[in-house]
Amino acid sequence: MEQRHLGRTGLRVSRIGLGTLTWGRDTDEHDAADLLKTFWEAGGTLVDTADVYGDGEAEYLLGRLMEGLVPRRDLVISTKAGSVPDPDRRFDGSRGHLLDALDASLARLGTDYVDLWHVHAFDPDTPLEETLQALDIAVSSGRARYAGVSNFCGWQLAKAATWQLAAPGLRTRLASTQMEYSLLQRGVEREVLPAAVDLGIGLLPSSPLGRGVLTGKYRGDAMPPDSRGASEHLAPFVEPYLDDTAGRIVDAVATAADGLAVTPLQVALAWVRDRPGVVSPIVGARNAQQLTGALSVEALSLPDEICRALDDVSAPVHRYPDHDWSTL
Repeated sequence: MEQRHLGRTGLRVSRIGLGTLTWGRDTDEHDAADLLKTFWEAGGTLVDTADVYGDGEAEYLLGRLMEGLVPRRDLVISTKAGSVPDPDRRFDGSRGHLLDALDASLARLGTDYVDLWHVHAFDPDTPLEETLQALDIAVSSGRARYAGVSNFCGWQLAKAATWQLAAPGLRTRLASTQMEYSLLQRGVEREVLPAAVDLGIGLLPSSPLGRGVLTGKYRGDAMPPDSRGASEHLAPFVEPYLDDTAGRIVDAVATAADGLAVTPLQVALAWVRDRPGVVSPIVGARNAQQLTGALSVEALSLPDEICRALDDVSAPVHRYPDHDWSTL
């Protein structure tokens, strides 16, 4: 699998990443082992997790698999901290919480360091410089090799990145930002992606298949019983992308797939993988068969006319101030 530099850093990662959102909950150890082995054998390196996935079970399971299945040195492990199970405070970006969470992640993963550590979300109740100092401490102490942020909007990302760049050598440059990005969710193109490209930050798209909807499995009101849409706890996650607007985009993807003799999954994943600024979409497959289908996109590059057609049918409405005001 082709490797790409993560932002303006020396770290290289596979251009498709493996997500572990459902590990330890919907994905058991046997299926997780099959997924990790399939990914590794295909040349994949970037494995993404978080301290809250499966209430910590995803990290614990990944750590167990690294003990005997896949060598730690062959993987780029990315995890996140900052989300908390508190209805009154969804995110805790305080220095104390973040560093404690990192230590707990390392214990579950059974490793001395993670290759990439993200702040899971912006915390409006903690000064940003305090949150960012946790990244500096994590990297300077060797507990993380590189650092980034997740779910920061445009101004938050730009402010954080600029703060870090203001003291080169003393503060840790942001390597990446993880955000939802797909043909069904192009909101990052408004401000986040331009900021990331300008500041040398690599984008790691989550849910690149539109939470599974872009595979076409839900077309015509279909609801496969083993799908996330039919899952009691994941159905609300899928439901926003089952409207008429999404349906038109899914139909266009299916039409393109038919014309290219490939699957809708391959078309949707190739589109987001090759967008400017994107480093590695994170794919959360349910089993090794699904993952193999996603990894087969390595050999696919969409023709320019297909990309333009998909761009047009999925184009979000961005007017002032994103476009030149003199043309409005």
